[in-house]
Amino acid sequence: MNRILFLLIFMAFGFSASAALTKRIITLSSALTETVDALGYGPQIVAVDVTSLYPAYAAKLPRVSKDRSTSAEGIISFSPDLVLAPENMISKAVEYQLKSAGIKLMVIKQEYTVKGTLNFIRQVAAALDNAAKGEELAKQTAASVAEAQKAVGKNPKSPKVLFLYARGTGVMMVAGKETSIDGIIRLAGGRNAAQGFSKYKPYTTEALVSANPDVILLFDFGLKSLGGTSSILKMPGVMLTNAGKNKKIVEMDGDLLAGFTVRLGEAMKQLNAKW
Repeated sequence: MNRILFLLIFMAFGFSASAALTKRIITLSSALTETVDALGYGPQIVAVDVTSLYPAYAAKLPRVSKDRSTSAEGIISFSPDLVLAPENMISKAVEYQLKSAGIKLMVIKQEYTVKGTLNFIRQVAAALDNAAKGEELAKQTAASVAEAQKAVGKNPKSPKVLFLYARGTGVMMVAGKETSIDGIIRLAGGRNAAQGFSKYKPYTTEALVSANPDVILLFDFGLKSLGGTSSILKMPGVMLTNAGKNKKIVEMDGDLLAGFTVRLGEAMKQLNAKW
């Protein structure tokens, strides 16, 4: 009788502990979605933001909004236990509403360096109450980055790279300093051709010719939105640059290129191989 009672108590405790650990998670950036998945919590993600397309299943998850803005109502409708958001995405008003609804909000800062990437992984793991798994994943990522750094070191090329963010010809921006693109270009052994400004600024033909990049880099969807390589080469001023003359128009998956999370080493190697 005592043995049966013990087993029942043990089973009840195990169930309650498991239930306490179960979370309904919302991730509000592609990097956060990817990291939560890599930490083993993918099945608990109930909704994501519009940028989350990797892993493949993330593209099929419900979106909390149709654009990059989020509302408290949209988030609360999914009854999450935890919301993970990048810095400066959630307004104070939305933050207050989420906390009033009893929803835990964790804002994760991201820095576009190797050290920043490892810290990012650890921050996400801490938000999930699994620091041990975060440390393990950070070590794996550090090893992958170290391998990528060796590969980059074997390629002596150091091209000037101009990143062009495009959503058709109506929306074209170039990436300056303090961006993930600037960070990945440098880690992959290149130099950012866009100098003298931070963040993004509108693309102009004059700035393109003045920068004279060796490589023009785009997200895969950006290249497609402009009609492909042949169309870009016909854009005003492109053939006056080294990139245009050598037809060095490079595309990469956006999440991989700009993510700065567990696949950083892979991104470094892929980009460096395209020089």
